[in-house]
Amino acid sequence: MANTDSFIDEVSEEVRRDRLFGLFRRWAWLAILIVVLLVGGAAYLEWQRAQNQASAEAFGNAVLTALDNGSPEARIAALEAVEAPGDEAALVVALLAAGEASADDGTAADAAAGLRAAAMAPELPQIYRDLAIYKAHLLSPLPADEARLELGVLAEPGRPFAALAEEQLALIDVVEGDIEAAINRLRSLENAAAATPGLQQRAAQLIVALEAGATLVDTAPVEEEPPVVEPAPEAPAEDAETGTGEASDADAEDVAPEGEDDGGDTAGDAAADEETEAVVEQ
Repeated sequence: MANTDSFIDEVSEEVRRDRLFGLFRRWAWLAILIVVLLVGGAAYLEWQRAQNQASAEAFGNAVLTALDNGSPEARIAALEAVEAPGDEAALVVALLAAGEASADDGTAADAAAGLRAAAMAPELPQIYRDLAIYKAHLLSPLPADEARLELGVLAEPGRPFAALAEEQLALIDVVEGDIEAAINRLRSLENAAAATPGLQQRAAQLIVALEAGATLVDTAPVEEEPPVVEPAPEAPAEDAETGTGEASDADAEDVAPEGEDDGGDTAGDAAADEETEAVVEQ
């Protein structure tokens, strides 16, 4: 019985070993493929991470180099030449260029256009898109009707810059003369949970000023166009020379008689003096 059981156990073990080898020969390629995919995927992710880091470093160095220029115009031109690796990086460049822009030298409109173009990126987060549009409105506002549409989207409940957009809409109402609508907007800002204390204080001060009958005055400098100076018509060369010669002759003729008259008057005065002296002596 012992020998029979030992024989059966050996046969069973051999059968299990053969099955295991059969499964291994059948599915070994799959196991090897899984290992290769794991190793290759890890290597690709590491390479991609290194590439992203190198691209980010190159972008940061380019931005810092652009900001090292002396004048705002040079910094804006250098920032426009920076190649952004993505939509968010392009928005960062546009915001930096907008920070260097000024209405005095006429770069504000171009910077605002760049911000509005950067905000159209589909993969850009909503908060960055709203920030770009709001900054563009502050730099170079659109006409009143278009500005209301642009700010109306930002003023929707739940948007990150809804309170600030409401403030700008109230200012548009003031500019258009709708004081009642502006005051209503400002009163809603006073009680808005999203409004900061500074914004609430500005709203309260503006309400007091509007109710007192104050008017807003635009203190931005107005660019005056230089006067157009029309060149005087040039006289022909021959006429100029002829006129000069005639004038010289006429002057000479006028001077000579004056000299003679002066001389005659001097001689007459001398003769009168001599006659006076003679009478006195007598």
